[in-house]
Amino acid sequence: MTKKGRFGIHGGQYIPETLMNAVIELEEAYNYYKNDPEFNHELTALLNEYAGRPSRLYYAEKMTKDLGGAKIYLKREDLNHTGAHKINNVLGQVLLAKKMGKTRVIAETGAGQHGVATATAAALMNMECEVFMGEEDTKRQSLNVYKMRLLGAKVYPVTTGTATLKDAVSETMREWTSRISDTHYVLGSVMGPHPFPTIIRNFQAVISKEIKEQCLEKEGKLPEVVLACVGGGSNAIGAFYHFIEDKNVQLIGCEAAGRGIDTFETAATIATGKLGIFHGMKSYFCQDKYGQIAPVYSISAGLDYPGIGPEHAFLHDIGRAQYVAITDEEAVCAFEYLSHTEGIIPAIESAHAVAHAMELAPAMSKGKIMVINISGRGDKDCAAIARYRGEDINE
Repeated sequence: MTKKGRFGIHGGQYIPETLMNAVIELEEAYNYYKNDPEFNHELTALLNEYAGRPSRLYYAEKMTKDLGGAKIYLKREDLNHTGAHKINNVLGQVLLAKKMGKTRVIAETGAGQHGVATATAAALMNMECEVFMGEEDTKRQSLNVYKMRLLGAKVYPVTTGTATLKDAVSETMREWTSRISDTHYVLGSVMGPHPFPTIIRNFQAVISKEIKEQCLEKEGKLPEVVLACVGGGSNAIGAFYHFIEDKNVQLIGCEAAGRGIDTFETAATIATGKLGIFHGMKSYFCQDKYGQIAPVYSISAGLDYPGIGPEHAFLHDIGRAQYVAITDEEAVCAFEYLSHTEGIIPAIESAHAVAHAMELAPAMSKGKIMVINISGRGDKDCAAIARYRGEDINE
C-alpha cells in the first residue's frame, strides 16, 4: 500500500466532508490500538475463546482422490462462531469502536453473515446494533434476518435500487453521516474509503497467517495454490495476504459470473468492470454504457456487489493474483459436490472457489498442494439452492 490508503491507483477517500472527521478519528484510533498490547491481547482472546480460532486446515482426502491431481486442503472458516470468516473482522472493529467510546454500531449485509456477526459482537459487548439489508436479500436470507433480530439488532430492509448489497452499503453510509458522534460503521468487506480496506484486511489476515503455519506443519512446505471467492473480497484478501510476497504461491479469486459474463446478469467485476469511483473508493466496478453503476446479479447474496476491494484491483493490475468468473450453475454443482463428497456444506459464496478447484486440481500433479478457503457454511443457502433446483422446502 502506498500513502493514504492507495493500492497503486486504487483506494483513496472519496467521501463527503461530513464523513471526513469520522474516518480520520477511525484511522487515528486504529493506528494507536493496533500496537496496543492490551487491545491485541483482548482481540486474540476473543478470536480464540469466543470465535473458536485457529480454524482447522482439513485434508479433503475423498475430494483429492476423486478429482486426481493436487492434494486439496480446506481452510475451515465455516467452523467459526456464526459460521463464517466475518467474525474475525467484526470482533476487531466492534472492540475498536468500544475503545473509541462508541455505543452504537451499524452495518450493511448481503448474505446476512456479516450482519449476524455484527449483531453477535454487539450483543457480547453491550452495544446498540442496526443492520441495513437489501429487501431482495432479506427474502433470500430470511433465516439470517431472524438471527439478527434474535441477537437484539434492528434490521432495516432497503428498497432502493436493486434492493441488494450495493444499496445496503449506500444506506448505511447515509445513516453514518447522520449520527457520527456515538456510532461506528462496521464495514463488512475490504472496500470503502481508507482506512477501511486496510483495517479489515489486517483483521482478516489471520486466515493466511494460519494457513501458512498449518501447511508448513502438515506438509513442510507452502501450498502451490490458494483459492477464495471474491465479492468485495475480505475472505480472499485474508487468505492471500501473508502469501503475497511468496511468488511461487498462485493466488486465485473466484468471482460470481451469475448467468454468465456475456449477459447483464453477472457480478464478475474483474471480468466485466471498468475503473470508477463508488462507495468512497477508486476501483473496478460493473458499469453501464453511461458509466453508471450497473445492476448486478448472482445466486449468492454475498457476492452480489458491483465492485471489488482496491487491493484486489491492484493485485490484478500487477498480475500477482488471478481472478476467474464462476457461474451460478458451476457454483451450485460445487455446493452439492462438496456436500456429498466430504460431508461439508459450504456457503454458496465459498462454492464458487470449490468450483474452480474442481477444474484446476486434476490438471495439477500429485505432489502439489491446493488450499480452498471455505469462507462460510451453507445452512443459510439450502432453501435458495433447493429453489434453484426446483424444490420449495419452505412450503
